[in-house]
Amino acid sequence: MTAMLEIDQLTLEFETPAGLVHALENVGLVVERGECVALVGESGSGKSITGMSILRLNGPNAQITANRIALDGTDLQGMSDKAFQTIRGRRVAMIFQNAKSALNPLRKVGDTLTDILLAHAAEPLSRKQARARVLEMLEQIGIHEAKDRMLAYPAELSGGMCQRIMIAAALLCDPELIIADEPTSALDVTTQVKVMDMLMSACRERGVAVLFITHDLALASAYCDQAVVMHAGQMLEDGPADLVFVHPRHPYSRMLLASMPYGKESADNLKPMGGNLPDLRRDDLPTCRFAERCPRVQDQCRTERIPETRIGQDHTVRCFFPHD
Repeated sequence: MTAMLEIDQLTLEFETPAGLVHALENVGLVVERGECVALVGESGSGKSITGMSILRLNGPNAQITANRIALDGTDLQGMSDKAFQTIRGRRVAMIFQNAKSALNPLRKVGDTLTDILLAHAAEPLSRKQARARVLEMLEQIGIHEAKDRMLAYPAELSGGMCQRIMIAAALLCDPELIIADEPTSALDVTTQVKVMDMLMSACRERGVAVLFITHDLALASAYCDQAVVMHAGQMLEDGPADLVFVHPRHPYSRMLLASMPYGKESADNLKPMGGNLPDLRRDDLPTCRFAERCPRVQDQCRTERIPETRIGQDHTVRCFFPHD
């Protein structure tokens, strides 16, 4: 069966006044129908711009090359911008970080959602029909007093409610793939769980594939089927989420988990990673961009092509010296 999303050898660079930024290098991943794949890593690791690259949202200074960026078997790279409009919003939807900023503060949320549906619906709708469908969607995802919520401005709603509105916007046109970029980052822990339960329940029921971009490893391990670990624009490890988060093989994956509070009895058990992400404007970046922070580094890590080691059927690590 054809994967819903397939990315192969995605490389992204930005032309800036300060020089060429080598943002992504040979990123590859697959998201199957009805599957949730997590992209995890520190801020600046390349998670969000990977999602933006799929939807051509990186701006005019972005230079993208890839062997393949395909949706349901159709390569998206050769599409004109006009043809791509039938993909963005309709077949692929995105939930952006910070819902209150993503919503127009000067418009009622019902008007915003209605305009989204009218722009991307598969069949022509009147505005009355679109508003009725918006109301139905808000009720389906558990928004109480949905009629009143449609008349509210974003500033009148809580962060959790705005996030629910953004999820409704993503689901309105029955997409085949949702790119969820830190959809719960501005929420408290209790609201995070409620929003994630709602999002994943809706997606599982509809068979929607989800690319879940997050730095929250606890959420990723709880809700995702597969996990991809990124650092400085490189994929370092990928595989089933339970293997990646319970038996990580790459030194970075292990250090990332050790620096997180989950499962630690006290703060004394936290192990700060140390160091910083490399300057991606450098022309002399090491072959492994984690080399300058890695406790297992050897000379070959900086100069030789990093091997890709398959552990079992689905677990892959890109490292000369992975952990056993």
